Amino acid sequence: MLAVLAAPGRDLVAAEDALADALERALTRWETDGVPAKPEAWVLTVARNRLRDLWKSSGYRLNAPLEGIDPVAEEIDAAEIPDRRLELMLVCAHPAIAAAVRTPLMLQTVLGIDSAAIAAAFAVEPAAMAQRLVRAKRRIRDTGIPFAMPAREDLAARLPAVLETVYGAYAIDRRREPGGAPQESLSAEALHLALTLTELLPDEPEVLGLAALVCLAEARRSARVDADGVFVPLDEQDPSVWDRSLLHRGEDLLARAHRCGRPGRFQYEAAIQSAHSSRAFGVPVDPHVVRKLYRALVLVAPSLGARVALAALDGEIDGPLAGLRSLDRLDAKDFQPAWVVRGHLLTAAGRLAEGGAAYRRSAGLTTDPAVVEYLVKLMQANDIRP
Repeated sequence: MLAVLAAPGRDLVAAEDALADALERALTRWETDGVPAKPEAWVLTVARNRLRDLWKSSGYRLNAPLEGIDPVAEEIDAAEIPDRRLELMLVCAHPAIAAAVRTPLMLQTVLGIDSAAIAAAFAVEPAAMAQRLVRAKRRIRDTGIPFAMPAREDLAARLPAVLETVYGAYAIDRRREPGGAPQESLSAEALHLALTLTELLPDEPEVLGLAALVCLAEARRSARVDADGVFVPLDEQDPSVWDRSLLHRGEDLLARAHRCGRPGRFQYEAAIQSAHSSRAFGVPVDPHVVRKLYRALVLVAPSLGARVALAALDGEIDGPLAGLRSLDRLDAKDFQPAWVVRGHLLTAAGRLAEGGAAYRRSAGLTTDPAVVEYLVKLMQANDIRP
């Protein structure tokens, strides 16, 4: 709805205010009058009228002639709304927007993630992130960036930020809502957007790779926590409860991407997920294959998470001391997964006191109660004081 409202005047802030006002009125009116037959049309019509009043007010700068502008048709098809999000994402990825703020802007504007959560994900102070987002929205309005699908040759330049946003939304969602039902979280939105991108760009391998990655990871969502709400690591999950339809869809998308012959970051990440998903089809996970894929991933996208996972695999294959040496070469600081891996490797090496300290440090770096409970049980299983 925001994408629909913002398109005519290209003013995201005004559209956000108008939409918020319309939703507030809906909460008041619908309680007494009942929900209208077409609630989206009701909200959009009220928001449109507020925008009209704003445009007619003195002192407001509109980047288009007022005559003939109709933000929303009276009878809007609600089914058309979701696909407009991709259009808005591509607006946020316009070259006129600073590269560092494109993904945060999409996360907030298109997917509704609050600026504090975005700031935490990007290791930026919340106030600084909020200011960057406001400046970016003003930039869209002041430069008159059109709300339209770019030409194919321009799409390639904007696509990386769009893919990063879909991936980031899914990653943020997994951290903040462990075990949450897909329809109650952003994971369903990320999956929808990833699959919609494959329809828009069916021959783009990284688009296919991202969609495969989200499908394969989402297939295991229900197994991430047990009945007691305790986190279950991937290698301990029961593959019989994984979503077979999503697994098959992810494998098909990954195969299509592979046939393009242009490997990239999201394809490698999807291939890693595929290797871990092999248990669902009766094939044991081969750590040597997974390590090879992580090494390829690190070459094209040397993220700290990938390098920590690679250190864990070094420990699994070559022994805990080898894994610790790999981990010591990283500047992990307060990166929580690194402390989990360190605790595991130290415990496997028989250095229980140091392992316990690493586990306790990792528990202090997460706000996920399911993970904390898992770490406590892990320490107890190794006779370490939590």
